[in-house]
Amino acid sequence: MYMGIDHDRLFKELLQTFFKEFMQLFFPQACPHIDFSHVTFLSEELFTDVTGGATGRVDVLIETKLMEEGGNNDNLDELSKALIIVHLEPQSYYQSNFAERMFLYSSKLYEKYRRRILPIAIFSHDRDIQEPDRFTWSFPFLNVMTFRYFTVQLSKHKWRTFLDKGNPVAAALLSSMGYNKSERVMVKLEFLRMMTKMQLDPARMKMLTVFFETYLQLTPAESIQLQENIERIYPHEEEKLMEWMTSWEKKGKEEGIKEGLKEGLLKGKEEGLLKGKQEGIQEGIQESKQEIALKMLEKGLDPEIIEEITGLSSSQISKLHKH
Repeated sequence: MYMGIDHDRLFKELLQTFFKEFMQLFFPQACPHIDFSHVTFLSEELFTDVTGGATGRVDVLIETKLMEEGGNNDNLDELSKALIIVHLEPQSYYQSNFAERMFLYSSKLYEKYRRRILPIAIFSHDRDIQEPDRFTWSFPFLNVMTFRYFTVQLSKHKWRTFLDKGNPVAAALLSSMGYNKSERVMVKLEFLRMMTKMQLDPARMKMLTVFFETYLQLTPAESIQLQENIERIYPHEEEKLMEWMTSWEKKGKEEGIKEGLKEGLLKGKEEGLLKGKQEGIQEGIQESKQEIALKMLEKGLDPEIIEEITGLSSSQISKLHKH
């Protein structure tokens, strides 16, 4: 399911768009101390892992100011600023020395900038292990150092506990949290309900939906079950929910049903409806991807990021850009 997906890019786009909401969702204790009116995303920094010879990347590097030190004062000197690093460990990647690497990343950043650093690690894998939140070294006679960092282990979070947060990051990450196969349809349904309650512009709505569906894409049978659940569980919200269904699902459903009915009438078989639905959904998905790519190009997003999010080829995106 996750082959070929650039998880770093997806999460980076989410964090850069909704950084404040991310912090409010997972680390509310830190929010009163961060001046979110002074947040700057710095360029990626490359660091050499001296213990393994590998190259590691800090996914998101943020420069900010701390409220208790006069975050509203534009004349603060460089030493009073702080850095926040957010590093992602994706599904397919695992190293036992992660805590040590976090320490090295932070140490090298501190050596370069001489600022206090808040490290955050996001674990998006579904392995049944508890990830560490610190790196230490000591002797029997002396505890030399304890380096700690914030962690978000998505599979350890129960998706139902985030439904009432009203947080766009929570909505997007529902598809990466802990749920079983039988809950897939309900996770999608509750995602749609969250989307209907948030007042966001269409571009951000689409970005959240693309993120969500990258990690949870319903089968045709599950899509039918989703519609049935909407009618059965939330009949009073049916109209609103159907309006906010992802654009390709909605378009695919309408075109698919129309084509399916036509073929079904001609053949006199129920299979015609199902086939038409499936073909219509595929056509709708392709057209919607192009619409999303156009919007992203208009916003000035990197074509490589657009390619990863939509699944369109670089040549397809280039043609859209020329038009």
